[in-house]
Amino acid sequence: MITLRKILVVDDDRNLLELLKVRLKSANYAVVTTEDGNGAVEAVKKQMFDIAIIDLQLPNQSGIYLMEELHLINPEMPVIILTAYGSIESAVEAMKRGAFNYITKPFNPQELLSQIEKALEGQRLASEIKKLKRLLEGEVDFSNIVTKSEKMQKILEAVYSIAKTESTVYIHGESGTGKELIAKVMHLASERKDKPFVAINCAAIPETLLESELFGHEKGAFTGAVKSTKGLFAHANEGTIFLDEIGNMSLLLQTKLLRVLQERQFYPLGSERSSEVNIRVIVATNKDLEVEVKKGTFREDLFYRIHVIPIHLPPLRERKEDIPYLTEYFIKKFSRQMKKEVKGITPGAMQKLMLYDWPGNVRELENTIEYAMVMTQQELIMEDIVLQTKDVPDKLHPLKEARDAFEKGYIVNLLELTRGNVSRAAELAGKYRADFYNLLKKHNITPMDFKNS
Repeated sequence: MITLRKILVVDDDRNLLELLKVRLKSANYAVVTTEDGNGAVEAVKKQMFDIAIIDLQLPNQSGIYLMEELHLINPEMPVIILTAYGSIESAVEAMKRGAFNYITKPFNPQELLSQIEKALEGQRLASEIKKLKRLLEGEVDFSNIVTKSEKMQKILEAVYSIAKTESTVYIHGESGTGKELIAKVMHLASERKDKPFVAINCAAIPETLLESELFGHEKGAFTGAVKSTKGLFAHANEGTIFLDEIGNMSLLLQTKLLRVLQERQFYPLGSERSSEVNIRVIVATNKDLEVEVKKGTFREDLFYRIHVIPIHLPPLRERKEDIPYLTEYFIKKFSRQMKKEVKGITPGAMQKLMLYDWPGNVRELENTIEYAMVMTQQELIMEDIVLQTKDVPDKLHPLKEARDAFEKGYIVNLLELTRGNVSRAAELAGKYRADFYNLLKKHNITPMDFKNS
């Protein structure tokens, strides 16, 4: 038996209520209607609704106030606000205070159904991410998943969907962005979660040993091979293997890896008998492998074989809104580990964290907070013990100054890209040549300096 999604509709216009009830029921929703806030509160106390549709102007209270009252009872319930054209400003305010969206009267029925579907889908994804975190609680360090940024939220949504498949995943991101963590999360959310998760950093193992590590060897295969040894592919059988820094792998090993991916078979060193393997493969790199392909240091066929589902992890400098949450997470973590009561960080110290670019990403932030936790003798982390040896801007620049700096950097990048070709650079920037020359003059930039770059 299919359980219908429940919708609560609140409006003092009886004709509109009846019309909505008919339309929503015909779209296979269970509908409860009420004309005022008291009825809505009672209904939400009695049963769980998947979504509420509330008129902005109710007889004795505003729809925004009612929405907030209902969210105290059911915080996860998305709310769509119905409003007249003259009240759009108030509807936008409702969104700032927690509404999913608003629709103006008279509304298009298809638009309303579309908004309901989007709200329910958003609710489903949020629920799945929470479920994923609960599933993994205690099994992984969540520092790289402490996030409020839209970029990371979308990545986590993708990870949850991808985990259910068997496709090869290609994770690209700078060091310290959490590539192995994402791979492990994907494994633990997959059907293979009870099987091995084997991770190897291809850049950390000498080339002469990497082949043996991956594929294993027979006794006597090389000097020192005193006994036969299984490789990591064999250890990962039926589970997941994570190959980090795959861009550092030699062309010879790339060829052997390609065979594993194509045929799910490999030959241990010194063996003439192939071994079959059933594995999910996740690879990662901080290199641009398309560039490496052009340089001839990475096989093109292997690139297309692994580049099935790409995931790009943004560096911390592109999601600085996460820094306060990560800082709080690390302070609590180290407070527990060090048995030291530190309540937080001063505004000045936080400003330094926000102004720094974090080339080492989350890992560097974690190290910075650990150092500060060790050094502080107070309840709050002070500015003078944060990023002591780092080059941090003194303060935020005025908007004009920041805009000029960006503009100059942008033009320099264009000229580097076009090797000083002003016509091409102006075209890429969408500017007339004359205007582009004015910009060059403004920033005292000479195109000839880029001719041989």
